[in-house]
Amino acid sequence: MIHYHSCMLATLALVIPLLVAQAASAPATSPASAPAEGPLVQDPAGILAVLMAVLAVIFWMTQHRVFGRIFKVIPALVFCYFVPTTLTTLGLIPDKSALYEWVKAFILPASLLLLILALDVPGILRLGPKAVIMLLAGTTGVVIGGPISLFVCQQWLPEDAWRGMAALAGSWIGGGANFVAIGKSAGVSDSMLATMVIPDVFVASIWMGVLLYLSGHQHRVDAWTGADATAIRDLERRLTEFQARVTRVPLLPDLMIILAFGFVGSWISYAAGNELARHIAASARLAFVGEFIPAATWKYIIVTTLGVILSFTPARKLEGAGASKLGSVMIYLLVACIGASADFAKILQAPALIVMGFVWIAVHIVVLLGVGWLIKAPIFFIAVGSQANIGGAASAPVVAAAYHPSLAPVGALLAVAGYVLGTYAGLICMHMLKAVAHAGGG
Repeated sequence: MIHYHSCMLATLALVIPLLVAQAASAPATSPASAPAEGPLVQDPAGILAVLMAVLAVIFWMTQHRVFGRIFKVIPALVFCYFVPTTLTTLGLIPDKSALYEWVKAFILPASLLLLILALDVPGILRLGPKAVIMLLAGTTGVVIGGPISLFVCQQWLPEDAWRGMAALAGSWIGGGANFVAIGKSAGVSDSMLATMVIPDVFVASIWMGVLLYLSGHQHRVDAWTGADATAIRDLERRLTEFQARVTRVPLLPDLMIILAFGFVGSWISYAAGNELARHIAASARLAFVGEFIPAATWKYIIVTTLGVILSFTPARKLEGAGASKLGSVMIYLLVACIGASADFAKILQAPALIVMGFVWIAVHIVVLLGVGWLIKAPIFFIAVGSQANIGGAASAPVVAAAYHPSLAPVGALLAVAGYVLGTYAGLICMHMLKAVAHAGGG
């Protein structure tokens, strides 16, 4: 049964700060002012209202006698992702908004903490090394996929495309910070850097949609491939049994305490992460750490640590009052915001780069599936190992949680590891791209 009061409180907790921020920063306008050109809904509060309405309709449809049949084939999370993308493409909402950045900065850490509260640490440890192996396989697929895609598509690409692809390699291994860092190391121009955002967002969005779709069919896929998912099923079973023991009708104090844990933890991780990154940058001895772990990543490390610590305290029993459900509300809003950030109309601006991106991601997928088949890895490990590279800390926990809420911390931890790998692997890919470009006369 859905806790509607929980959802309402979570919505209010999201809306109020945005309304206050908008009221404080919005410039005064006269009634005669002409409406700004662009998407139909542009202010953060309006975008939030649209996205929450979309999510509400989707989840209402999952309970419908007729429409509900659709969701037995296609998981609701796929619609939560692509319906906002469609609205952006149609020009109803923008692909860039302060709302999206705010949700990624504060809602994602809060949701992670609430999902981790009921963490079964022994169960996570029993998952074994396959998750790390698939992360490394995903990184390898990106590193060799870049030069291969450049070799295949070079005749249709701009002469300096390899420099932009080096930046894309940094993004698909280490995230946004490495996108710029590796790109600058390759000497990419600002215009090429901006253009590479198109295949980055478009191709990654399509692939994430596929991974979300597979989450609804993971048992059949694992049975078909003969993968050993015993440890994952055991972790899910243990969490289900724990939830059955502690579940109760949530009282208002329960919900307030849960939201307080989420947002206080989010703020602590944000503030402490920024302060820690500042001290690291100012220290000559620790400067190298900042090169591998960007400031934004520290908040995910800190909030994950907070969640793990709290999972050993009585706070874990808040799971019975709906902690993970509130965390899931936040995750679904994050998914909608990520989906809204992609505008498929932009595919017309760089068709050759889009083709290159699909060739590149295809190599990445082939390597993942090959290694996954060899070690009999469940589809969960393949999906999260991929998304920890391609999507990073903002989306790897989302994909992990789509397979089971208890698995969100695995996505977060692998994404952090991806950041560490990003600089090394990105530089290796950059030199391989340069060699292919020069061999082809580029």
